Amino acid sequence: MIYCAKCGASMNEGTAFCASCGSPQTPVPGPVTPAAWPQPAPPGARPASVFDAGYATWGNRVIGFLIDSLLIGAGMAVLFLVLGTMLAGIAGLGGHGAFNGMCCMLLLLFPVATLLVGLYNSVYLIAQRGFSIGQGVVKVKVVDAYGNLLTQGTAFVRLLARVGLGFVPFGSLLDMLWPLWDERRQTLHDKAVGCYVVNNPSGL
Repeated sequence: MIYCAKCGASMNEGTAFCASCGSPQTPVPGPVTPAAWPQPAPPGARPASVFDAGYATWGNRVIGFLIDSLLIGAGMAVLFLVLGTMLAGIAGLGGHGAFNGMCCMLLLLFPVATLLVGLYNSVYLIAQRGFSIGQGVVKVKVVDAYGNLLTQGTAFVRLLARVGLGFVPFGSLLDMLWPLWDERRQTLHDKAVGCYVVNNPSGL
């Protein structure tokens, strides 16, 4: 039972006009049903806007990798010179002997340089803006399953996975080739942290 707001006469619920004075009645809003409430995104859901541009192509990823590798090569050259000088001083070797000794360490220098250079290029930059220097050139971006930037911790684990694969025979090669047959074009070090590399045409 409800009452007219104008004359106070009693009426049945849902009555549009008062039978006593004829004034219209404002309907009382019904309860909100659960179906009308916003539904939470299911686990692992990804916002379509982030992935509309599609996963980065293998070719773009390779070009970005080669550009980043130039930075790693520069890091290797610095390490080669520094360690070569130290080896020559400690062992009392001449320049030629130090050079020969360093040649045996090249396989070790690559993952070490990858780690050192990667702390800035593949951890700090990716956590801050989503892409390394090489990835920025080819306009691709690293995101998590929700389209967010990686945390520095996640980016660091991703880097460690890539460096670790360098110690496995053919591990780095397999890692680089993996997107060719992967449905989501992930490398093995992407899969290690559940991230994706997508096209970033805006460069932002």
